[in-house]
Amino acid sequence: MSIKDDVKTVLERDPAPKSYKEALFFSQGVHAIILQRLSHNAYLRGHYTMARAVNYFARWMTGADIHPGATIGKGFFIDHATGVVIGETAVIGENVSIFQGVCLAGVSSEKGKKRHPTIGNNVTIGAHAIVLGNIMVGDNVKIGAGAVVNKDVPPNSTVVGVLAKVVKKDGVPVKVDLRHDQLPDPLIDAFEDINHRLLEIEKRLVALEEEVRRQK
Repeated sequence: MSIKDDVKTVLERDPAPKSYKEALFFSQGVHAIILQRLSHNAYLRGHYTMARAVNYFARWMTGADIHPGATIGKGFFIDHATGVVIGETAVIGENVSIFQGVCLAGVSSEKGKKRHPTIGNNVTIGAHAIVLGNIMVGDNVKIGAGAVVNKDVPPNSTVVGVLAKVVKKDGVPVKVDLRHDQLPDPLIDAFEDINHRLLEIEKRLVALEEEVRRQK
C-alpha cells in the first residue's frame, strides 16, 4: 500500500479535498494512516521504541491514536482523525471507512493474546462508535454512529444502538457506503409496534362497548 493509494482513497470517498495535493497535505486521516504504516513497519522489525515514537508524534499531529501493532489493509479511510483509537491487536480488512471518535478497544489486560476487534472488508463505522474486545465484524457491515458493539456481527448487516443490535441483513453493497446517518432505529421500531398494538386494543374496546350498548 503506497502513499499515492492512500491519497486516492481519500479523493474517492471525501468530497471536501479539491485536489491530490490538498488531500496529501491537509487530510489528517491520510497523515494518521501513513504514520501508522511507518510505525507498523518498525514494530514488525522489533524496533518498538522507534515505533512508539512515531505513534506518539502521529497522535500529537493528527488526534488519532493507532497502535503500531495494529494490522490495517489497503483502502483504509479515516474521515477526520480526531479521537480515533485503534488498539494493538486490532486487524482491519480492505476498504474500511471510519469516522471521528471511533474506538476499536480491548477489554482484557492479558499480554500476548488478541484483545481487540477484527474488522472485515468493506465495513463502515460511524462517528463515535465503540467496538469492544476480540470480536469479529463481518464483511459489508455498517455500524451506526454512537453504537457500542460487544458481540460478533454477521456479514452484510447493519447494527445500531447501545448495546448494538442487528437491524438489517440483506445483501452485499455494490460500492463503499458512507451514509452512516440513514440507519434504522430499533427503539423507534419498538415504540411504533407498541403504538400499533395500543390502537388495535382501543378499536376492540370501542367495538365491545358498542356491543354492550346494543345488548342493553
